[in-house]
Amino acid sequence: MYKTLFDRLLSRVSPERAHTAAFRALDVFTSRPRPRALLRCYTHVDDELIQVRALGLTFPSPLGVAAGLDKDAEHFEGLGALGFGFVEVGTLTPRPQVSNPAPILARVTADRALLNRMGFPNKGAEAAARRLADRRSATIVGANLGKNRETELERAADDYAQAARVLAPYADYLVLNVSSPNTLGLRDLQSVSHLRPLIEAVKQAVSDRPLLVKISPDMSDADLDEVADLALELGLAGIVATNTTLRRDALSTPAAEVAKLAWPDGGGVSGAPLKARSLEVLRRLHARVGDRLVLISAGGVGSADDVWERVLAGATLVQVYTGFIYGGPGWPRAINLELARRTWDAGSRSIQELVGTGDARPASDQ
Repeated sequence: MYKTLFDRLLSRVSPERAHTAAFRALDVFTSRPRPRALLRCYTHVDDELIQVRALGLTFPSPLGVAAGLDKDAEHFEGLGALGFGFVEVGTLTPRPQVSNPAPILARVTADRALLNRMGFPNKGAEAAARRLADRRSATIVGANLGKNRETELERAADDYAQAARVLAPYADYLVLNVSSPNTLGLRDLQSVSHLRPLIEAVKQAVSDRPLLVKISPDMSDADLDEVADLALELGLAGIVATNTTLRRDALSTPAAEVAKLAWPDGGGVSGAPLKARSLEVLRRLHARVGDRLVLISAGGVGSADDVWERVLAGATLVQVYTGFIYGGPGWPRAINLELARRTWDAGSRSIQELVGTGDARPASDQ
């Protein structure tokens, strides 16, 4: 039913309008405890087979929402009610800021992809903290942090530390986003020379929350290894891999058509075209760090096969954004049911026992 709705209606309106309308409907339905609880009864898969213990928390499912969907911590209650195991809000900056000039979001439906160049539009860390302080459900919430657009790279650590201080009392974990392609110069912070003092500043400001870093799929393998080693050295809780990519060569849609749908170049590509590189990065990181860090895999996740593949390749948790946009509100429950079935068929007591254990091909291909 959702596919028909998407093809006949949602795909014909702008992504921004569709996003607003969908969340308005979800918020209306889940704004009160009783309807929210009723929805959870239909959507949640309460099964110890898919529970995951990580970051000092017990996740009801390894499947979560990546940062970018709930930018201002306004919809995490509704997303949690749909069956996601956790929601990462943001990216949040110390001070409010508007998006980059429009257009900022476009669909490439033939590739099951999105293009975005939003640039961290949000109402600021303090506004999000007030909403998180009023949490009414047990939904696990992470906060994804960034710097304001006008902040020079030399002062970036101040922004991250400030946002962390504001949000740490209300978020279950924190993520340093140094990998968005849509803030000028931000990816320079991934270099160890910049990243080390940034992490140290945030750890000095906040010491009682798990801290992770989110990295780009466009990094070289050598740079990936350096970041992994630094994360271990400085005692980070984990790595989120990956953000969107600047590369468009994995899109099957001709460049001229993509330019008409969106803009000629620039911006981040998410969705199915990111799958191969994101999986490649995950495998490299797992080979480097093993189980010493929590690896959260994001990018190109669109099916139960994809989630299963990431778990076997070393992901403790898996995040989705674009796959959910194309999959619809029933998608999380369907994925969780399939994960539970596969875990049972594998003879395991928990999906966590299977993290990084072997052949990462989807079960349907074996």
